[in-house]
Amino acid sequence: MKSIENAKKKATRRYRASIFGEDHSSFVRRETAPGQHGARQKKMSDYGQQLYAKQKLKTSYGNISEKQFSKYYAEAIRRKGDAAENLIGLLESRLDNLVYRAKFVSTVFAARQFVNHNHVLVNGKKVNIPSYMVKVGDVIEVREKSKQNPLVVASLEATNRDFPGYLEVDAKKMTAKLTFVPKFADVPYACEMEPNLVIEYYSRQ
Repeated sequence: MKSIENAKKKATRRYRASIFGEDHSSFVRRETAPGQHGARQKKMSDYGQQLYAKQKLKTSYGNISEKQFSKYYAEAIRRKGDAAENLIGLLESRLDNLVYRAKFVSTVFAARQFVNHNHVLVNGKKVNIPSYMVKVGDVIEVREKSKQNPLVVASLEATNRDFPGYLEVDAKKMTAKLTFVPKFADVPYACEMEPNLVIEYYSRQ
């Protein structure tokens, strides 16, 4: 738990943004960077803005590895339609992300551990791969033995997050069904994301 909290704090400090929805952080409220006098704000180059957008989006999904994130980009541009929208659809379809969106756990970092430790079923079958791609119509469920876990119960009862429109959640049964692959506008990000800049970043590599 301590390592998760440290990761969240580092991300909030680095981006000075409420990536995980905890807007009480002093780093979010500051207009200048951390430090005795605050670092001078330099205007970012186009490349710097693209890199910043990529790192922030990647971090919001639990700091996915660069290798895996670049694979999502490759798949996004391979598919028909808008590449930025495709990228968001892929990221949102990850099992660990949907476990988090369904409020079975309180953070995306905890969701990855939750899946890894065999607490989750997909269509009645155990799946312990956080990056597993959930399809429309698939039903995610907390394993029976894990439904009494105090952390799961507390997360579902918390009022700081709502269920997104693309998940049909039964909090009592602890199940969640993916009803459609979301577009960027459907995703309840806690702060501004710019997936179009992420596509631009990788396209110039």
